[in-house]
Amino acid sequence: MSDKDSNWRFADDVVVESEVIARARQQSLELGIDPISPATGAQVAVVVAATRAESVVEIGTGVGVSGLWLLTGGTEAQLTSIDVEVENQQHARAFFTEAGIPSNRVRLIPGRALEVLPRMNENSYDIVFIDADPQSVIEYVEHGLRLVRPGGTVLVARALWRGRVADPAARDEVATGFRTLITETSASGAVISALSPAGEGLLQITKLAP
Repeated sequence: MSDKDSNWRFADDVVVESEVIARARQQSLELGIDPISPATGAQVAVVVAATRAESVVEIGTGVGVSGLWLLTGGTEAQLTSIDVEVENQQHARAFFTEAGIPSNRVRLIPGRALEVLPRMNENSYDIVFIDADPQSVIEYVEHGLRLVRPGGTVLVARALWRGRVADPAARDEVATGFRTLITETSASGAVISALSPAGEGLLQITKLAP
C-alpha cells in the first residue's frame, strides 16, 4: 500500500460515525448503493457547520448517508434532497426519523434532478451537494451555482472518480468530465475552488459575489 493509500484509509478510519449513519451505510451497501466515505461525510459536515448553512440541496438521496452528514453539520438547516428512486428515499426518511430530525426539516423530491433543478429558485440556497449520475456532473454543477447565493458553496463528491481523474491516460467520459470541471472551476474568476482527496475526492466550489 502506498503512502497516499495509507493516508486515505486513515482519514476514513479516524472518523467516528453515529450509530444511525453507520446503519444507513450498512443498508446502502446491502442495496448495492455506494455511499460517500466517512471522510467525505465529515468534511461536508464541517463545511455546512462553518458556513452556518440554513438551506441545503442534495442531488442524490441514496438511503440518507450524505443527508445525515449534511444535517450533522447544519443542526437547524433545511434539507431538500432529490432522487429518482422513491424506495431509497423511503429508507432515507426512516433514518432521518431515527436520528431525531423533524420531518419539516427534510423535503424529499422524487424525480430526475435535471427536471427538478430548473424549477428551483436561483440564489436561494447556502449549499448544494452533488453525489449522483456522474455523466451529468457538469450540468449539476451549473444548476448548483445558479441555485446557491453569492458566498454559497457547491460540493461535488467523487471528484477524483476512482483514481482515474488524475491519470491523463484515462479518457473515458466520466473521468474527462470531472477533469474538465476541476480545471475550469480552478481557472474561473466567478468562483473559488479547492479539491480535497478525501474519499474519492471532494470538489468545493464557492460562488463569489458579482
